[in-house]
Amino acid sequence: MDYSIYPRNDVLCIDMRSFYASIEAVKLGLDPMTTMLAVVGDPNRSGSIVLASSPALKKKYGISNVSRFFELPDDPEIHVVPAHMADYLRVSLEITRLMNNYAPKEAIHPYSVDEIWVTVNGLEKLFGNRWEIATKIKRDILNSFGITAAIGIGDNKFLAKVVMDLHGKKQGIAECKYEDVEEKLWPFPVEAIWGIGSRMKQNLNRMGIITLGQLANYSLEHLKKRFGIMGEQLYWHAWGIDLSPVFGNFTKSEQKGFGHGIALLRDYSKEEVPICILDLCEEVCRRTRTADKVGKTIHLGISYSKVTGGGGFSRSRSIAIPTNVTMDVYHVCMQLFNEFYDGKSMIRHVYVTLDNLFEKGDIQLDLFEDRAKKTDIGYVMDSIRDRFGTTAILRASSYTDAGVTLDRSKKIGGHYA
Repeated sequence: MDYSIYPRNDVLCIDMRSFYASIEAVKLGLDPMTTMLAVVGDPNRSGSIVLASSPALKKKYGISNVSRFFELPDDPEIHVVPAHMADYLRVSLEITRLMNNYAPKEAIHPYSVDEIWVTVNGLEKLFGNRWEIATKIKRDILNSFGITAAIGIGDNKFLAKVVMDLHGKKQGIAECKYEDVEEKLWPFPVEAIWGIGSRMKQNLNRMGIITLGQLANYSLEHLKKRFGIMGEQLYWHAWGIDLSPVFGNFTKSEQKGFGHGIALLRDYSKEEVPICILDLCEEVCRRTRTADKVGKTIHLGISYSKVTGGGGFSRSRSIAIPTNVTMDVYHVCMQLFNEFYDGKSMIRHVYVTLDNLFEKGDIQLDLFEDRAKKTDIGYVMDSIRDRFGTTAILRASSYTDAGVTLDRSKKIGGHYA
């Protein structure tokens, strides 16, 4: 492979090790790397998920981020703490601000709450080469927040991310240039790299592709024929080539739709679920109104409880006049529910989406209803909530046992703030 024709940048991929668990350990005055600690979504529920476990807990008991609370061993040395999402977001923002000491904002690309790319091209005179910059950033994060970071250094975003995952989490800092791909990436199985899930792994394995080296040396034409553009991307990634931009505004994108869903804490009956749907429609339309948009296509997703056999349905319907009125969306959702619900299954997950968006313009008049009044009511309710809080004004149904708004108002990302 002739790498001379591809761009080379100085990209760092920074991952905060066991981020949630590390923050909770620091709050307790404990060492995040040696303390056994588990962050649980809701310790009052035995089936609640373990959101994060400290490195020591992972090493000793194999507890991962897909484990459940009841799976934790009965060990008095294990600290169990509830999630505090507001704290994690605050620290994440502070770490991003710390990166501004090293690079301009257009060179910083937050990937998730605990992972960030930073491009450090041309900073040698200020901070040294890219390895020296990575060392300083790692030290600053530890000194400022008590959190240990793993850092990957690469010629592009993909190489920085992959070398961090494969080598950086063990070594602390690891580097992979184009010329290192054969040595540092090819021996690993295909599923070890970012972007290849279990289904793709199975497809590749059936083709005799087990390692990244085998993927890199497979026929590009056959991969494109089998997987389309995804096959081409896999091939170039196996060679360490990635043309993703390393500078720019990485947070601004056009909104395609507004959706809101919830995994219910218990099974809901046919009679209860309309209240949940109404609460979700209210939130979807509030976000749509805030963006000064209206939508024509309404989607309802329902998943049944495993107790009644699982399954569910996902259906959408378009309306003639775009809307952001809660009751308009709710009535369509109930039409879909009554049409496609099997009539007997208990319900565990509900999702509502409004898409096919348009800019909010003049309201089309209707001889049979006051559309302007309906629209204004929504905006008035939004202004009250903006001023006095999200629960300042609610529909009466939200206060029933089936309502979800009150409980969700205490959470961030589905977990308590």
